[in-house]
Amino acid sequence: MALSLTSMMRFPSHKLSSKPLKLRSPKVFMASTLHSNSKDNTEGLKRPYIPSREVHFQVTHSMPPQKLEIFKSLEGWAQENILVHLKPVEKSWQPQDFLPEPESEGFYEQVKELKERSKGIPDEYFVVLVGDMITEEALPTYQTILNTLDGIQDETGVSCTSWAKWTRAWTAEENRHGDLLNKYLYLSGRVDMKQIEKTIQYLIGAGMDPKMENNPYLGFIYTSFQERATFISHGNTARLAKDHGDLKLSQICGTIASDEKRHEIAYTKIVEKLFEIDPNDTILALANMMKKNISMPAHLMYDGQDDDLFQHYSAIAQRLGVYTAKDYADILEFLCQRWNVKNLTGLSGEGSRAQDFVCGLPPRIRRLEERAQMWAKQASMIPFSWVFNREINV
Repeated sequence: MALSLTSMMRFPSHKLSSKPLKLRSPKVFMASTLHSNSKDNTEGLKRPYIPSREVHFQVTHSMPPQKLEIFKSLEGWAQENILVHLKPVEKSWQPQDFLPEPESEGFYEQVKELKERSKGIPDEYFVVLVGDMITEEALPTYQTILNTLDGIQDETGVSCTSWAKWTRAWTAEENRHGDLLNKYLYLSGRVDMKQIEKTIQYLIGAGMDPKMENNPYLGFIYTSFQERATFISHGNTARLAKDHGDLKLSQICGTIASDEKRHEIAYTKIVEKLFEIDPNDTILALANMMKKNISMPAHLMYDGQDDDLFQHYSAIAQRLGVYTAKDYADILEFLCQRWNVKNLTGLSGEGSRAQDFVCGLPPRIRRLEERAQMWAKQASMIPFSWVFNREINV
């Protein structure tokens, strides 16, 4: 989960060429899934709902074929350096570790205690927690996206490559997050589960558009950013739950955050390795992703009622301090330091311009925090179906 900055950030093209970066290929498609309000002339024919998306050129398979050899050559390295960040199933926590025990005679009393703790938590917090849970529940989309990346796909569903093993086991670990939050929210009685379930179905059906171009350079930069963002978001929901007196919920969110941190370490190590062996194309990829903006996994969120649901949810996350424009800038700055971007040498002219562009972004993004705060002062009351259409200040 993270704040949507797409509408807030527009970068001038003089810093970097507006033409496709070096990694791109001529394979370009126009994507347009804007739904129309116009009536179909065909009587009785029902058309499926398609959530609004931006119209843009989609580049596919932008990594040159010769780069595939890099990821093949890194198989052994990934086995030794990436798979170690996974935990054995028998040593992993499971959702039931944090929930009332249905086989226990005290089950109903445990549920009653959970409901009592949740009564002191405001609706706006539950909106953010629901948004986090829905994002986690769209996991099938994320595994699908990872398996579109050239050179690292799980081509058979049971591939023994290090990359395929990572994707499957990462998915299995992440799957517990949505399960746990979903069950907690169900037992709390504070939210409209049917509306939430509809939102999850809409979101998985809509997919996502991270603009990775089937390119693992772009893909691993995106996942590095996203894992850091979810670590921050879940950490802040843990802090707020503690402030509201629900220590069990705080523990739940904190445990999920610790998983996200482990995954962040793994993905950032992959990009660090790419900077080591191919610094020029890796900095071009980083600039590419940042120029397009990091679109958040749930940016196509819809509940059947609110066409701007993700923007409204993000606004509450910004106001509560769960995830903010400042966090977006801090993540980029953190990753630049982690990958030593400022001190890269031996770059091409285009690579040097990309380096300057990326290193200059954090202060520019931070200035958006002031704009976001100004918008917050002009907030309005919006009904959220997730909390039975009660109005929340966004």
